[in-house]
Amino acid sequence: MTEPSTTAAGPVDALLVLSFGGPEGQEDVIPFLENVTRGRGIPRERLEEVATHYRHLGGRSPINDLNREIIANVEAELARRGRDLPVYFGNRNWTPMVEETVRTMVADGVRHAAVFATSAWGGYSGCAQYQEDIARVRGVVEDAPTMIRLRQFYDHPLFIERFATDLRRAVAEAAPGARVVFTAHSVPVSADEASGPPALGGRLYSRQVHEAARLVAESAAVGEYDVVWQSRSGPPSVPWLEPDVVDHVSELATGQGVHDVVVVPIGFISDHVEVIWDLDTELVEEVHELGVTVTRCATPGPSTEFARMVVDLLHEAETGSVRPRPGAVPALGRNRDGARCGIGCCSR
Repeated sequence: MTEPSTTAAGPVDALLVLSFGGPEGQEDVIPFLENVTRGRGIPRERLEEVATHYRHLGGRSPINDLNREIIANVEAELARRGRDLPVYFGNRNWTPMVEETVRTMVADGVRHAAVFATSAWGGYSGCAQYQEDIARVRGVVEDAPTMIRLRQFYDHPLFIERFATDLRRAVAEAAPGARVVFTAHSVPVSADEASGPPALGGRLYSRQVHEAARLVAESAAVGEYDVVWQSRSGPPSVPWLEPDVVDHVSELATGQGVHDVVVVPIGFISDHVEVIWDLDTELVEEVHELGVTVTRCATPGPSTEFARMVVDLLHEAETGSVRPRPGAVPALGRNRDGARCGIGCCSR
């Protein structure tokens, strides 16, 4: 699983953007959710409950369109740097499915590809599951290209810079003294404890989230902030990372008299359902009756900084170069910290 950080992948002849996927119509919602939860024993009534979030938005998740926007920006950045490199798009859970995308890549003559997964984080769902996607597709697609996963980017300076710029803007728009709250997707405590190679001590996911929040707050000159979690699922008997964002903001209001918060969706790169429903809709509605005003910081995906970061990560992997990192927590992947994520690195 380890390799020297100076090892270069060499030039690639394509870049694959690998993402989660989302429904693009009312009839897609339940089949999409069945794909997401396959093998996990999630009851049908829970799927119907989650489906209401998508149906509230017309049955269409914005995630595919947002990823296409990222791809267009990456293509523009590659062209700006004089690089003629095709960029492909594939998903785990909905069209365009990654298997079909890789078949297209094979037909186009692609032999050696880099893979950018749309997650900044370590852990099973943020990293290892994408490694499994890559292994699965290479096992089922005949003559599939080699596929080199680009590294985790939670502390990349351009990622931090874009969040910090948008946080400063959100703080300026909010009432003076508004409390800053960073939020990321919750996971089971057991999964967080098992995230990352054992030699790194576990809890790689939550440590990276806390470190990213620290770096953004420092860059934006925010002295006081909180880190919370959102979008948990599964039975109440299973402990997940806490506190929940709704519970925390409610407690700020009732226990500390805080009535203005700036919410930073540090765990998300784009405004997909878990941002526009869980934060812009559910959170806002839940705390409105407590007199709390929520100002939500933008996500970095549509920005030019994000596209530049993707191309920088590609350059790192191809050349074996290592960009200085501000983060104190490992970021695994190609050419990073002497280690590369692999199958079995993290548990569920």
